[in-house]
Amino acid sequence: MNDNTYDKAKKEKIEALAFKVLGLSRDTIAMHLRFLNAAIAALTLIPKYDIAKGGNMVGGGMATDGEYIYFDPVWVLKTYEAEPERVTRTYLHLLLHLVFFHPFNYEKIDRELWDVSADAAVEAVILSLGLFAVSTKRDSEAEERLKILRREAGGLTAEKIYRYFRINGMSEAGKREFFVLFHKDEHIYWREKKEIKIIMEKWQKISERVRTENKSFSGGKLTNEEMDYNLKEATKERYDYGEMLSRFMTTGEDMRINDDEFDYIYYTYGLENYGNMPLVEPLEYKDDNRIKDFVIAIDTSASTKGEVVKNFLKKTYNILKSNDNFFTKVNIHIIQNDNRIREDTKITDRNEFDKFCESIKIKGFGSTDFRPVFSYVNELLVKGEFDDLKGLIYFTDGYGTYPEEMPSYDVLFAFLKEDEYAPKIPPWAYKIILEPEEFEKEDDDIAEELKMSEEQEMSENQENSLSTQEY
Repeated sequence: MNDNTYDKAKKEKIEALAFKVLGLSRDTIAMHLRFLNAAIAALTLIPKYDIAKGGNMVGGGMATDGEYIYFDPVWVLKTYEAEPERVTRTYLHLLLHLVFFHPFNYEKIDRELWDVSADAAVEAVILSLGLFAVSTKRDSEAEERLKILRREAGGLTAEKIYRYFRINGMSEAGKREFFVLFHKDEHIYWREKKEIKIIMEKWQKISERVRTENKSFSGGKLTNEEMDYNLKEATKERYDYGEMLSRFMTTGEDMRINDDEFDYIYYTYGLENYGNMPLVEPLEYKDDNRIKDFVIAIDTSASTKGEVVKNFLKKTYNILKSNDNFFTKVNIHIIQNDNRIREDTKITDRNEFDKFCESIKIKGFGSTDFRPVFSYVNELLVKGEFDDLKGLIYFTDGYGTYPEEMPSYDVLFAFLKEDEYAPKIPPWAYKIILEPEEFEKEDDDIAEELKMSEEQEMSENQENSLSTQEY
């Protein structure tokens, strides 16, 4: 037997043993957590020796791209020999990343912070399960750190942890601590949504199935709070706000050359052969899908903070500006409403929108009733205020009275967070949950702004408390 044959035989033996170890890990997870069977079945095991070396004790490791689980056979065997539970723990950790949709949130974020946050969220769920079969060293240390983090971040989903660190920052020492405590698999194949739409849709369905089967196996009872919170986050409706805005565009004439219909060949031919006389004149007008008539309604009840409203308006305006969606002249009404109309600001061009976003003052702070806005817009329609109103966007926390009658235009209710206790929106309306990252600004750091806002709010609360004590 020559060296090449020997090396090949040795490699095949190592891989065969590694497959057996991972088979045991898979069976252990399936036995204890039957609701994950769909997730387990969706992935194929692929041996791979060049997985990036992370914090694993012997290098190598495991990674996934949503279709395959890549594993270093040597790492699997050495790790199993040193700490058998760690292989199963890594397998489970990797599965939960997919079920919680972590690999598909890689757009417009700090990837290093997201990796740290996602690892901590997954480990919080695994530790809360209390499975001896996946217990590893440092678990008690990790649990203590997560107790502190839960108080600081207000919860242990990846989104809440990420938001907390975006606002408050994370030191290099903190990143190293989290890496040691929570890092298990490698994230080298995590990619942006636009690159993996089909895989993303597959895991959305799997996540929904996992959530349903988890409830089924537990008899409808809440058996694990951390698991439930993370599954809610994973299965909530996700839409791109920019794409949703396109529903409110209207076709009309705008003062610009129509390059699509203008033929430069005939034009230059005429200039060259007929004494500078073009054969075809440029078209002066062009039919375009742009924003012209539009309504933005703002819920100014006591539960809606001024800074969040300002950031929503700026986000909406920046999307419209960046995509060149404005007509030269527009007719946009920004209506502030709590239980009645507080103010209607009419915007006719970009400059007015700029000035309004800079100087907006929130008015209201009463209870919420959505109906006055729809009645008011209907009155504007009767008066001929709009030529072709396509839609209305209502930014709110969702707690209010909805109109029963369907209007003649599209309606989108935009919420800052999912709330299962809020009243259901009418069946004729669209709904979008705005991710915290939707409010991140390109030119200045919104995280710092939110931090200052929170500090100011805490200061005001302290002053109010002291003032109350004086009386």
